[in-house]
Amino acid sequence: MSLQVVIGHGPAGAATAALLVEQGERVRVISRSPREPEPGLEHVSLDAADQAALAEATKDAAAIYSCASPPYHRWATDWPPLQASICAAAEANGALLVSLGNLYGYGPVDGPLTENLPLAATGTKGRVRALLSEQLHALHDEGRIRAVEVRASDFFGPGVTDGGHLAARVVPNVLRGGKVQVLGDPDAPHSWTYISDVARTLVAAAREEKAWGKAWHVPTGPPRSARVMVALLCEAAGVPPVPVQRLSPMLLKAAALVSPMLRELGEVRYQFDRPYVLDSRAAQELFKITPTPEKDQLASTVGWWRDRLATVS
Repeated sequence: MSLQVVIGHGPAGAATAALLVEQGERVRVISRSPREPEPGLEHVSLDAADQAALAEATKDAAAIYSCASPPYHRWATDWPPLQASICAAAEANGALLVSLGNLYGYGPVDGPLTENLPLAATGTKGRVRALLSEQLHALHDEGRIRAVEVRASDFFGPGVTDGGHLAARVVPNVLRGGKVQVLGDPDAPHSWTYISDVARTLVAAAREEKAWGKAWHVPTGPPRSARVMVALLCEAAGVPPVPVQRLSPMLLKAAALVSPMLRELGEVRYQFDRPYVLDSRAAQELFKITPTPEKDQLASTVGWWRDRLATVS
Protein backbone atom coordinates (compact mmCIF):
# COMPACT_ATOMS: atom_id res chain seq x y z
CA MET A 1 0.00 0.00 0.00
CA SER A 2 1.74 3.15 -1.24
CA LEU A 3 1.16 6.75 -0.23
CA GLN A 4 -0.96 8.69 -2.69
CA VAL A 5 -1.14 12.47 -2.15
CA VAL A 6 -4.05 14.47 -3.55
CA ILE A 7 -3.62 18.24 -3.68
CA GLY A 8 -6.95 20.03 -3.55
CA HIS A 9 -10.23 18.87 -2.08
CA GLY A 10 -12.68 20.32 -4.58
CA PRO A 11 -14.93 17.98 -6.56
CA ALA A 12 -12.11 16.36 -8.55
CA GLY A 13 -9.73 16.02 -5.62
CA ALA A 14 -12.43 14.64 -3.33
CA ALA A 15 -13.59 12.12 -5.94
CA THR A 16 -10.01 11.02 -6.64
CA ALA A 17 -9.18 10.63 -2.94
CA ALA A 18 -12.36 8.61 -2.35
CA LEU A 19 -11.58 6.30 -5.27
CA LEU A 20 -8.03 5.70 -4.06
CA VAL A 21 -9.29 4.87 -0.56
CA GLU A 22 -11.86 2.51 -2.07
CA GLN A 23 -9.02 0.75 -3.88
CA GLY A 24 -7.08 0.24 -0.65
CA GLU A 25 -4.46 2.96 -1.03
CA ARG A 26 -3.03 5.10 1.75
CA VAL A 27 -4.24 8.62 0.94
CA ARG A 28 -3.21 12.06 2.15
CA VAL A 29 -5.22 15.10 1.06
CA ILE A 30 -3.62 18.54 1.09
CA SER A 31 -5.83 21.63 1.03
CA ARG A 32 -5.82 25.15 2.40
CA SER A 33 -8.85 24.66 4.66
CA PRO A 34 -8.93 22.36 7.70
CA ARG A 35 -11.14 19.31 7.17
CA GLU A 36 -13.05 16.99 9.42
CA PRO A 37 -11.52 13.50 9.69
CA GLU A 38 -12.72 10.96 7.14
CA PRO A 39 -12.24 7.18 7.22
CA GLY A 40 -9.10 6.23 5.31
CA LEU A 41 -8.08 9.84 4.61
CA GLU A 42 -5.35 11.89 6.24
CA HIS A 43 -6.05 15.60 5.86
CA VAL A 44 -3.21 18.14 5.93
CA SER A 45 -3.94 21.86 5.87
CA LEU A 46 -1.33 24.03 4.17
CA ASP A 47 -0.78 26.39 1.24
CA ALA A 48 0.44 24.17 -1.61
CA ALA A 49 2.29 27.15 -3.10
CA ASP A 50 4.68 26.98 -0.11
CA GLN A 51 7.44 24.88 -1.66
CA ALA A 52 9.16 23.84 1.55
CA ALA A 53 5.94 22.89 3.30
CA LEU A 54 4.63 20.96 0.29
CA ALA A 55 7.89 19.09 -0.23
CA GLU A 56 7.77 17.99 3.41
CA ALA A 57 4.09 16.98 3.21
CA THR A 58 4.67 14.84 0.09
CA LYS A 59 7.67 12.87 1.36
CA ASP A 60 7.44 9.17 0.50
CA ALA A 61 4.57 9.79 -1.94
CA ALA A 62 4.43 7.37 -4.85
CA ALA A 63 2.15 9.73 -6.76
CA ILE A 64 0.95 13.31 -6.40
CA TYR A 65 -2.41 14.18 -7.91
CA SER A 66 -2.61 17.89 -8.69
CA CYS A 67 -6.32 18.73 -8.45
CA ALA A 68 -6.16 22.18 -6.86
CA SER A 69 -7.28 25.29 -8.70
CA PRO A 70 -6.98 28.95 -7.69
CA PRO A 71 -10.05 31.22 -7.84
CA TYR A 72 -11.12 31.69 -11.45
CA HIS A 73 -10.20 35.38 -11.58
CA ARG A 74 -6.73 34.74 -10.08
CA TRP A 75 -5.42 32.11 -12.47
CA ALA A 76 -2.79 34.39 -14.02
CA THR A 77 -1.26 35.34 -10.67
CA ASP A 78 -1.78 32.21 -8.57
CA TRP A 79 -1.41 29.27 -10.95
CA PRO A 80 2.29 29.63 -11.95
CA PRO A 81 3.68 29.63 -8.37
CA LEU A 82 1.29 26.84 -7.37
CA GLN A 83 2.39 24.56 -10.20
CA ALA A 84 6.05 25.45 -9.62
CA SER A 85 5.68 24.29 -6.02
CA ILE A 86 3.90 21.07 -7.00
CA CYS A 87 6.51 20.23 -9.64
CA ALA A 88 9.31 20.96 -7.15
CA ALA A 89 7.73 18.57 -4.64
CA ALA A 90 7.46 15.83 -7.26
CA GLU A 91 11.08 16.35 -8.27
CA ALA A 92 12.38 16.44 -4.70
CA ASN A 93 10.56 13.27 -3.69
CA GLY A 94 10.69 11.29 -6.92
CA ALA A 95 6.91 11.07 -7.07
CA LEU A 96 4.87 10.67 -10.23
CA LEU A 97 2.90 13.85 -10.90
CA VAL A 98 -0.63 13.38 -12.24
CA SER A 99 -1.92 16.79 -13.26
CA LEU A 100 -5.55 17.65 -13.89
CA GLY A 101 -5.90 20.17 -16.72
CA ASN A 102 -8.68 21.47 -18.92
CA LEU A 103 -9.32 22.46 -22.53
CA TYR A 104 -8.69 26.22 -22.33
CA GLY A 105 -5.18 25.94 -23.75
CA TYR A 106 -6.46 24.94 -27.19
CA GLY A 107 -8.41 28.15 -27.70
CA PRO A 108 -11.25 28.28 -30.26
CA VAL A 109 -11.14 25.25 -32.55
CA ASP A 110 -13.25 24.18 -35.52
CA GLY A 111 -14.14 20.54 -35.04
CA PRO A 112 -13.62 18.07 -32.19
CA LEU A 113 -10.88 18.69 -29.63
CA THR A 114 -8.12 16.06 -29.71
CA GLU A 115 -4.95 15.75 -27.66
CA ASN A 116 -2.68 16.45 -30.64
CA LEU A 117 -4.05 19.94 -31.28
CA PRO A 118 -1.63 22.84 -30.67
CA LEU A 119 -2.08 24.89 -27.51
CA ALA A 120 -2.95 28.02 -29.46
CA ALA A 121 -5.11 29.99 -27.00
CA THR A 122 -4.59 33.75 -27.02
CA GLY A 123 -6.72 34.80 -24.02
CA THR A 124 -5.20 35.23 -20.56
CA LYS A 125 -6.65 32.10 -18.95
CA GLY A 126 -6.06 30.00 -22.05
CA ARG A 127 -2.43 31.06 -22.23
CA VAL A 128 -1.94 30.33 -18.53
CA ARG A 129 -3.26 26.81 -18.99
CA ALA A 130 -1.14 26.32 -22.12
CA LEU A 131 1.98 27.54 -20.31
CA LEU A 132 1.38 25.23 -17.37
CA SER A 133 0.97 22.27 -19.70
CA GLU A 134 4.08 23.14 -21.67
CA GLN A 135 6.15 23.50 -18.50
CA LEU A 136 4.89 20.21 -17.11
CA HIS A 137 5.79 18.25 -20.23
CA ALA A 138 9.16 20.01 -20.57
CA LEU A 139 10.14 18.88 -17.07
CA HIS A 140 9.11 15.34 -17.95
CA ASP A 141 11.06 15.39 -21.20
CA GLU A 142 14.13 16.68 -19.34
CA GLY A 143 13.89 13.72 -16.97
CA ARG A 144 13.44 15.92 -13.91
CA ILE A 145 10.00 14.53 -13.09
CA ARG A 146 7.66 11.81 -14.29
CA ALA A 147 4.36 13.42 -15.25
CA VAL A 148 1.08 12.78 -17.01
CA GLU A 149 -1.70 15.25 -17.74
CA VAL A 150 -5.43 14.55 -17.82
CA ARG A 151 -7.70 17.15 -19.44
CA ALA A 152 -11.44 17.43 -18.86
CA SER A 153 -14.31 19.49 -20.18
CA ASP A 154 -16.85 21.21 -17.88
CA PHE A 155 -17.46 19.11 -14.77
CA PHE A 156 -20.84 18.02 -13.54
CA GLY A 157 -22.05 15.44 -11.07
CA PRO A 158 -22.15 14.84 -7.31
CA GLY A 159 -20.11 17.40 -5.40
CA VAL A 160 -19.87 19.91 -8.25
CA THR A 161 -21.43 23.12 -6.96
CA ASP A 162 -19.37 26.05 -8.23
CA GLY A 163 -17.83 26.72 -11.60
CA GLY A 164 -19.83 24.00 -13.30
CA HIS A 165 -22.39 25.17 -15.85
CA LEU A 166 -24.64 22.26 -14.83
CA ALA A 167 -24.26 22.99 -11.13
CA ALA A 168 -25.73 25.54 -8.73
CA ARG A 169 -27.27 27.70 -11.44
CA VAL A 170 -29.07 24.78 -13.09
CA VAL A 171 -29.94 21.68 -11.05
CA PRO A 172 -31.63 23.43 -8.09
CA ASN A 173 -33.82 25.36 -10.55
CA VAL A 174 -34.75 22.10 -12.27
CA LEU A 175 -35.79 20.56 -8.96
CA ARG A 176 -37.80 23.63 -8.00
CA GLY A 177 -39.47 23.93 -11.38
CA GLY A 178 -37.87 27.27 -12.19
CA LYS A 179 -36.47 28.50 -15.48
CA VAL A 180 -32.82 27.88 -16.28
CA GLN A 181 -30.57 30.54 -17.75
CA VAL A 182 -27.39 29.43 -19.49
CA LEU A 183 -24.30 31.09 -20.88
CA GLY A 184 -24.18 31.16 -24.67
CA ASP A 185 -26.33 29.32 -27.21
CA PRO A 186 -28.55 26.80 -25.36
CA ASP A 187 -28.69 24.65 -28.50
CA ALA A 188 -24.93 24.42 -29.20
CA PRO A 189 -23.54 20.88 -28.74
CA HIS A 190 -21.23 20.75 -25.72
CA SER A 191 -19.20 18.05 -23.97
CA TRP A 192 -19.87 17.61 -20.25
CA THR A 193 -17.40 15.51 -18.24
CA TYR A 194 -18.79 13.49 -15.35
CA ILE A 195 -16.78 14.00 -12.17
CA SER A 196 -16.40 10.30 -11.31
CA ASP A 197 -14.87 9.71 -14.75
CA VAL A 198 -12.30 12.41 -14.00
CA ALA A 199 -11.19 10.49 -10.91
CA ARG A 200 -11.14 7.16 -12.75
CA THR A 201 -8.96 8.59 -15.50
CA LEU A 202 -6.49 10.26 -13.12
CA VAL A 203 -5.96 6.99 -11.26
CA ALA A 204 -5.71 4.97 -14.47
CA ALA A 205 -3.17 7.39 -15.94
CA ALA A 206 -1.01 7.05 -12.83
CA ARG A 207 -0.92 3.27 -13.21
CA GLU A 208 -0.26 3.08 -16.95
CA GLU A 209 3.36 3.90 -17.70
CA LYS A 210 2.59 4.11 -21.42
CA ALA A 211 0.51 7.20 -20.64
CA TRP A 212 3.26 9.16 -18.92
CA GLY A 213 4.70 12.20 -20.65
CA LYS A 214 1.49 12.83 -22.57
CA ALA A 215 -1.90 14.50 -22.22
CA TRP A 216 -5.15 12.53 -22.24
CA HIS A 217 -8.80 13.52 -22.44
CA VAL A 218 -11.16 12.17 -19.81
CA PRO A 219 -13.60 9.67 -21.37
CA THR A 220 -16.68 11.80 -21.94
CA GLY A 221 -20.09 10.94 -23.37
CA PRO A 222 -21.70 12.32 -26.52
CA PRO A 223 -22.07 16.10 -26.67
CA ARG A 224 -25.40 17.48 -25.51
CA SER A 225 -26.68 21.03 -25.73
CA ALA A 226 -27.57 22.81 -22.52
CA ARG A 227 -31.23 22.58 -23.48
CA VAL A 228 -31.00 18.81 -23.94
CA MET A 229 -29.10 18.37 -20.68
CA VAL A 230 -31.74 20.32 -18.76
CA ALA A 231 -34.46 18.18 -20.34
CA LEU A 232 -32.59 15.00 -19.35
CA LEU A 233 -32.15 16.29 -15.81
CA CYS A 234 -35.89 16.98 -15.61
CA GLU A 235 -36.61 13.46 -16.81
CA ALA A 236 -34.17 11.96 -14.28
CA ALA A 237 -35.76 14.01 -11.49
CA GLY A 238 -39.29 13.09 -12.54
CA VAL A 239 -40.33 16.73 -12.82
CA PRO A 240 -42.05 18.63 -15.64
CA PRO A 241 -39.83 20.30 -18.24
CA VAL A 242 -38.57 23.78 -17.37
CA PRO A 243 -37.83 26.65 -19.77
CA VAL A 244 -34.22 27.21 -20.83
CA GLN A 245 -33.12 30.71 -21.77
CA ARG A 246 -29.89 32.31 -22.85
CA LEU A 247 -28.45 34.74 -20.32
CA SER A 248 -28.91 38.24 -21.68
CA PRO A 249 -25.53 39.58 -22.88
CA MET A 250 -26.48 43.01 -21.57
CA LEU A 251 -27.41 41.60 -18.15
CA LEU A 252 -24.21 39.59 -18.08
CA LYS A 253 -22.19 42.68 -18.93
CA ALA A 254 -23.85 44.68 -16.16
CA ALA A 255 -23.32 41.90 -13.61
CA ALA A 256 -19.66 41.64 -14.61
CA LEU A 257 -19.12 45.16 -13.28
CA VAL A 258 -19.48 43.85 -9.72
CA SER A 259 -18.52 40.17 -10.10
CA PRO A 260 -14.89 39.17 -10.82
CA MET A 261 -16.09 35.70 -11.79
CA LEU A 262 -18.53 36.98 -14.41
CA ARG A 263 -15.94 39.37 -15.80
CA GLU A 264 -13.74 36.40 -16.60
CA LEU A 265 -16.40 34.60 -18.63
CA GLY A 266 -16.04 36.86 -21.64
CA GLU A 267 -12.81 35.14 -22.64
CA VAL A 268 -14.42 31.71 -22.82
CA ARG A 269 -17.80 32.59 -24.34
CA TYR A 270 -16.71 30.80 -27.51
CA GLN A 271 -17.00 27.51 -25.61
CA PHE A 272 -20.77 28.05 -25.30
CA ASP A 273 -21.63 30.05 -28.41
CA ARG A 274 -20.53 27.30 -30.79
CA PRO A 275 -20.08 23.51 -30.77
CA TYR A 276 -17.52 22.47 -28.15
CA VAL A 277 -16.89 18.76 -28.54
CA LEU A 278 -14.28 16.66 -26.76
CA ASP A 279 -12.78 13.61 -28.49
CA SER A 280 -11.70 11.11 -25.82
CA ARG A 281 -11.23 7.99 -27.92
CA ALA A 282 -7.48 7.75 -27.27
CA ALA A 283 -7.91 7.56 -23.49
CA GLN A 284 -10.84 5.18 -23.77
CA GLU A 285 -8.71 2.82 -25.83
CA LEU A 286 -5.56 2.97 -23.68
CA PHE A 287 -7.19 2.90 -20.25
CA LYS A 288 -10.12 0.67 -21.22
CA ILE A 289 -12.47 3.21 -19.61
CA THR A 290 -15.85 4.10 -21.04
CA PRO A 291 -17.86 7.07 -19.77
CA THR A 292 -20.31 6.31 -16.98
CA PRO A 293 -23.71 5.59 -18.58
CA GLU A 294 -25.63 8.82 -19.04
CA LYS A 295 -28.65 7.64 -17.04
CA ASP A 296 -26.40 6.86 -14.09
CA GLN A 297 -24.69 10.26 -14.37
CA LEU A 298 -28.01 12.08 -14.33
CA ALA A 299 -29.56 9.99 -11.56
CA SER A 300 -26.53 10.43 -9.28
CA THR A 301 -26.41 14.17 -9.95
CA VAL A 302 -30.10 14.67 -9.21
CA GLY A 303 -29.94 12.49 -6.10
CA TRP A 304 -26.93 14.35 -4.71
CA TRP A 305 -28.56 17.74 -5.26
CA ARG A 306 -31.83 16.59 -3.71
CA ASP A 307 -29.99 15.50 -0.57
CA ARG A 308 -28.00 18.74 -0.45
CA LEU A 309 -31.05 20.97 -0.85
CA ALA A 310 -32.96 18.99 1.79
CA THR A 311 -30.07 19.49 4.22
CA VAL A 312 -29.83 23.26 3.76
CA SER A 313 -33.57 23.99 3.57
